[in-house]
Amino acid sequence: MLVTTEAQTEAIRIASYRCDAGPDARPFTEMHEGYSVSYVRKGSFGYRTRGNAYELVAGSVLVGRPGDEYVCTHDHHVCGDQCLAFHLSAGFVDLIGGDDKTWRAGGVPPLAELVVIGELAQAAADGRSDVGLDELGMWFASRFVEVVSGAAKPSLASSALSRDRRRAVDAAMWIDANLQHDIGLDGAASEAGLSSFHFLRLFSQVLGVTPHQYLVRSRLRRAARLLAEDEHRPVTEVALDVGFADLSNFVRTFRRAAGVSPSGFRKAAKGDRKILQERIAALFDDGRLINASSRQPSCTTTSD
Repeated sequence: MLVTTEAQTEAIRIASYRCDAGPDARPFTEMHEGYSVSYVRKGSFGYRTRGNAYELVAGSVLVGRPGDEYVCTHDHHVCGDQCLAFHLSAGFVDLIGGDDKTWRAGGVPPLAELVVIGELAQAAADGRSDVGLDELGMWFASRFVEVVSGAAKPSLASSALSRDRRRAVDAAMWIDANLQHDIGLDGAASEAGLSSFHFLRLFSQVLGVTPHQYLVRSRLRRAARLLAEDEHRPVTEVALDVGFADLSNFVRTFRRAAGVSPSGFRKAAKGDRKILQERIAALFDDGRLINASSRQPSCTTTSD
């Protein structure tokens, strides 16, 4: 496991995790030392905690709670995985709230409201955005609490057989690789070698979202990345490149997920602080912003 601390303040520490473990790796027990929300950037892995099992794919969120033991498994993917983790101070958790149920969520499936912020945060971590990474981390964590606190309990993979969990994960990887095409339920089910009904039930049970929901959220995740990386590519071209056939549908879907239009999101990625300031200010009863000058970025790298 390669761990790189990207930025750190009193409220939050952001770290990149790169794991090259595969099916032959022997799982071992670890423990969360604090609160964290980790955005899965690439690959897939299993997450076992408190007797529950989750299959996490690109766009999913791993939720850590202090004192919880967990085990990560890598049964279904041989290329490793990458995560961007937001480790939160107890004081910041008090600020953004969330009840015990929220912080016991374990693994959260890809949610449209989170994937767009997660991709922008990754762009900042890669040096492709002028936005402060700590600010994006606070936005991501607060949005996580807001969305998950009002969401239904995520589906668990515990009751699914190992071969079925692998089928669902492989199907998600295939959808992610072919999202620019017109993918229907029948086509995805055929690729998985299952009937449409069985595939829909299995995919939803293992990953917590339907195949169509995963497809739309994968498209939004890819669009957010393109908007953050290339300020000159027309929004219409971005929409078409990720599989949206209708521009108005793309703009409407993206705005509903991110809270801003694709153009506004691109401005935020290039350093327009007004959008972020409005969201971060909402965390404080008196409207005060966190002083950006207090950021203390770090670039230390460790391996364990």
